[in-house]
Amino acid sequence: MVVKSDTVMSHSTNVLGIDYGGARIGIARVNAFAKIPQPLGAIKNGPSTLTELAATITQHDVSVLVVGLPRSLNGEDTDQTREVYEFAKLLEPLKLPVYFQDEALTSSQAKTELNKAKKQFSKSDVDSLSAVYILEDFVKTIKV
Repeated sequence: MVVKSDTVMSHSTNVLGIDYGGARIGIARVNAFAKIPQPLGAIKNGPSTLTELAATITQHDVSVLVVGLPRSLNGEDTDQTREVYEFAKLLEPLKLPVYFQDEALTSSQAKTELNKAKKQFSKSDVDSLSAVYILEDFVKTIKV
């Protein structure tokens, strides 16, 4: 499902942002009304991924998923884009709407921001902050 600018959500809608990666999946959450994303860390991409996402969804009362969609700089699909679409199909048992949000340069933006803090950070920190940026872009497109 592709997000359109007229997407409407209730004040109580909680959204989980997902920055998919082959090794880790960065996650963050946001309430559609408050529109202030919160990083939730990263989970290892593996056999327990769906179970861990389901637990996070329950814990944060999530009703919408937003998956970052990587594309080439000219906007075309890449191998990674296709991998994300395959991952999104694996989310179907969760029975929640899945939206895609362009994730252009979110990882670079996250690394830059974390470097500014002049503290040591992990790849999981980058992935989770990338998910925050995906949600920041997403909430700009919805109406509450």
